[in-house]
Amino acid sequence: MPELQQLFNRHCKYIIYLVAIYVLGWGFTSYKPIFMGLILGTLVSLFNHWNLVRKATVFGEAVTSGKKVRSFGTLVRMCSAILAVIIAGKYPNVFHLVSVIIGIMTAYAVIMIDFALQQIFKSHKKREER
Repeated sequence: MPELQQLFNRHCKYIIYLVAIYVLGWGFTSYKPIFMGLILGTLVSLFNHWNLVRKATVFGEAVTSGKKVRSFGTLVRMCSAILAVIIAGKYPNVFHLVSVIIGIMTAYAVIMIDFALQQIFKSHKKREER
C-alpha cells in the first residue's frame, strides 16, 4: 500500500497549506469565527482522513495474511465530526457552525481535486509521449 501512503502524504500537505491560509485569514481579517470554524472542521477532516487511511492499511495487511478485520472506523469518524459540531454549537462566538461543516468536507474536496489533477497530468503525459 505505498501508493495509498503517497496519496495521503500529498493530501495531508494540501490540507496543511489550507489550514495555514485559514490561520492567516483568522489573523488578518475580522472574520475570526468563520476562519476558526474552517480550522476546526479541516483539522477534524484531516483526522478522519488519517483514520481511514490507517484502517485501510490494516485491512489490506489483514487480507494478505488471512485475518479478519472488525471495521473501517466509521463510528469514530462520525463521532469526531459530531464532536466538532457540538463544540461549534457550544461556542458560537468562537466557531461559525457552517464553516465547521464546510471544513469537515475539506478532505473529500481535496481528494476529488487531486484525483482530477492527476488524471489531467497523466493524459497530458501520454500525449507528450506520442
